[in-house]
Amino acid sequence: MKYFDKLETRSVKARERALMAALPKLIAHAKKSAPGFARILKDVRPQSISSRKALATLPVTRKSDLGGLQKEMPPLGGLNATPVEKLAKLFISPGPICDPEGRGVNWWRSARGLFAGGFRPGDVVLNTFAYHFTPAGSMLESGALALGCTVIPAGTGQTEMQVAAIHGLRAAGYVGTPSFLKLVVEKADELKVDIACLTRAQVGAEYLPPALRAAMRDRGITVTQMYGSADLGVIAYESLGRDGAPTEGMILEEALILEIVRPGTGDPVAPGEVGEVVITTFNKDYPLVRFGTGDLSAVLAGPSPCGRTNVRLKGWMGRADQSTKVRALFVTPSQVNEIVRRHRDVLRARLVVDGEPGSDRMTLVCEVREQPAGLAEALVASIRDVTKLRGEVQLVAPGTLPNDGKVIEDKRKYG
Repeated sequence: MKYFDKLETRSVKARERALMAALPKLIAHAKKSAPGFARILKDVRPQSISSRKALATLPVTRKSDLGGLQKEMPPLGGLNATPVEKLAKLFISPGPICDPEGRGVNWWRSARGLFAGGFRPGDVVLNTFAYHFTPAGSMLESGALALGCTVIPAGTGQTEMQVAAIHGLRAAGYVGTPSFLKLVVEKADELKVDIACLTRAQVGAEYLPPALRAAMRDRGITVTQMYGSADLGVIAYESLGRDGAPTEGMILEEALILEIVRPGTGDPVAPGEVGEVVITTFNKDYPLVRFGTGDLSAVLAGPSPCGRTNVRLKGWMGRADQSTKVRALFVTPSQVNEIVRRHRDVLRARLVVDGEPGSDRMTLVCEVREQPAGLAEALVASIRDVTKLRGEVQLVAPGTLPNDGKVIEDKRKYG
């Protein structure tokens, strides 16, 4: 097997030692150079944050917080350690949320994932991600250039031109969404244009149907996925095994610390349990510390068969922000977790909302090992105190609730 560099195959212990040794310096840098983190981390002694346990005591700054932070301290909420005038680009994502790009090579860390997906120096790569306002086009282009590929900056749309570019410029690789890959291939079939030169594709930003991946494989195109965000760049990526097929799960990027936390809290969950993806990134320009992506995922046990030793994610499994409105009041995962925090006998809980429109009903389903007298009544009182709404309680055995990361489940039918 070939690897992007030696970092990918170092021992798990060596990687952890390196990350934890670098963590206090990152915290100090963020606190000193980023005004927003100076406020968020004002009571934190950077030298004391040298373990995962210590890191878990720091507040989570969530993607959903960025809009408010950026209004208070434009344009980047004070989370940038490099002054705006020294950055390379500023993007505007829906929200609107402003995202930076620095001037370093492979700034978004996309080269490693492209290499793991079979892209190599000298490949001509069709980049169909958008180049306007949002960073996806720039994100993948920077990695492809760092890898030594030649990029066709195609952007979205104009499928006939896309097909002509693949055929005429002998493009070996595609990057973009899976749905647009399907459109391009179908257009080539319609036009009867030979695009057999296209043998690999790295896709992201939306769901990849297994049937589409299989259909592309039958045409000689190996499809791998990446997972990233406009704030963090590439977070994880699929890799190819010794047989040339994608392996299970997505491998975490090297310059990141991953935590999976219970939605609505900053508390890490048990290994394998679904929760919110929280990332700490060693990016000197934009050093996000405990950044809550709002995405749900879980860690896969064991190493990847491709030989890379970093943590594997199951991939994107939904959104962690499960807030819902009940009888005109918002109920949030943090409220559910506050109720659980008040009762030590409760191991896990899920708030189920059902009923007909205008007649909402809330039931807090709680996993407990034992059922002490008065627990259900005490929980009902806590529901009322925390949410200002009436709710019922159902006590169940440990392991009853599914491992899907849901804290609030809305079963109401609309329309």
